[in-house]
Amino acid sequence: MADPQGFLTVRERELPKRRPVPVRIRDWKEVYEEQDLGQLQRQAGRCMDCGIPFCHSGCPLGNLIPEWNNHAWKGDWEDAIERLHATNNFPEFTGRLCPAPCEAACVLGINQPAVTIKQIEVTTIDRAFDDGLVRPLPPERLSGKTVAVVGSGPAGLAAAQQLTRAGHTVAVFERADKPGGLLRYGIPEFKMEKAVLDRRLRQMEQEGTRFRNGVAVGTDLTGQQLRDRYDAVVLAIGSTVPRDLAAEGRQLAGIHQAMDFLPQGNRAALGETVEGQILATDKDVVVIGGGDTGADCIGTSHRQGARSVTSLEIMPQPGGDRPESQPWPTYPMVYRVASAHEEGGDRMYAVSTTEFVGDDDGHVAGLRLTEVEFVDGRPTGKPGTERTIPAQLVLFAMGFLGPQGEGVVEQLGVDLDERSNVRRDKNFMSSVPGVFVAGDAGRGQSLIVWAIAEGRAAAAGVDAWLTGSSSLPRPIGPTDRPLTV
Repeated sequence: MADPQGFLTVRERELPKRRPVPVRIRDWKEVYEEQDLGQLQRQAGRCMDCGIPFCHSGCPLGNLIPEWNNHAWKGDWEDAIERLHATNNFPEFTGRLCPAPCEAACVLGINQPAVTIKQIEVTTIDRAFDDGLVRPLPPERLSGKTVAVVGSGPAGLAAAQQLTRAGHTVAVFERADKPGGLLRYGIPEFKMEKAVLDRRLRQMEQEGTRFRNGVAVGTDLTGQQLRDRYDAVVLAIGSTVPRDLAAEGRQLAGIHQAMDFLPQGNRAALGETVEGQILATDKDVVVIGGGDTGADCIGTSHRQGARSVTSLEIMPQPGGDRPESQPWPTYPMVYRVASAHEEGGDRMYAVSTTEFVGDDDGHVAGLRLTEVEFVDGRPTGKPGTERTIPAQLVLFAMGFLGPQGEGVVEQLGVDLDERSNVRRDKNFMSSVPGVFVAGDAGRGQSLIVWAIAEGRAAAAGVDAWLTGSSSLPRPIGPTDRPLTV
């Protein structure tokens, strides 16, 4: 284990400081300052190397957390990154973006603050890049088999890297002009700077993965053409059909889905010209939905100079402590303050939108809402609680319903399940032989760590189907359900 007395002598949980709010909302850089290395290693020393490491159960990748905590504590960074990369292709992504269900399952967390697993992870991989320890791993020989991966989000990238290293010739198709999917255009720069993504993509290209950007599979290239050209296809197209809100006034201008707003903000932050950009500047912004996407909209609105930002959530406000109904090691629903919430704005809970109010020009000017209570598990408006709040920009961040049915899904003729996701068997293959599915397209909207785990597992299924067997690791099966986060 790491320090045998670490959890006794260091009882406080220490994380890097966030940059001052007045400073960071003026730029798009990541919000965290660099942490003192000695402080981080003391935190790694708190890991108890438990007989049963429940942090493993919290992580679908099966990350070897006590092992790389031990190496980090000792300063053996080369061994630490080897153990980290053994289960996770992209710890620099999960270390920044995952909500860390591993920490909720940390045994130390029963009666002390959990080990700062996520911060140790991201520090280990960033040091590895800085020290030249992240090298291309091209295959020793090629299999002669070809694979098309549709979608370059975390699931597609994980599947592509695993299959390339197994010796297959892999092409990743991305309809946007650059690869990365939501990692590039959905995640704001202040949560993960795109240089972090680009350095990993360079490694993949050096290993032999080919990227075909600006190709919309389903229109530019049909599903059948893809099947004719490649021995296997992996659909990693995500869950992209957004939930909508059919309230009166929905047709007013100024009401948008979060994924219409965030990609434009990302492009502009990177210096690109965005025609007709949706901007929060000098507007009262209302974000409907209290999850990570909603927080991304809040942080982006602050940086664009919004006059006010209000987020609405239909559920009641969670408490600050783990509820009895969600005991350790489950991931608890507790009140959390993201960096974007810290930057300002109001958070309103247990409210429902009943109407969008427009001005004489057909643009949204306000939002009428009511407080709700749950009766038999259903939200019911409270009489006499109706009120109107100003809003010249309304953003929907209410989640997604499934993959886009038109286009490649329809053309390939794959079966869908009762939740409109692509159905797959135990090897992640769809109802069409040779067509596999990974990530949100098959699982439904979930976490980045599940996407990477699914990409790795689907790659093992593809490899076995192409060659008869596979030595690629398979961390999960398609029936594993995501944690409620």
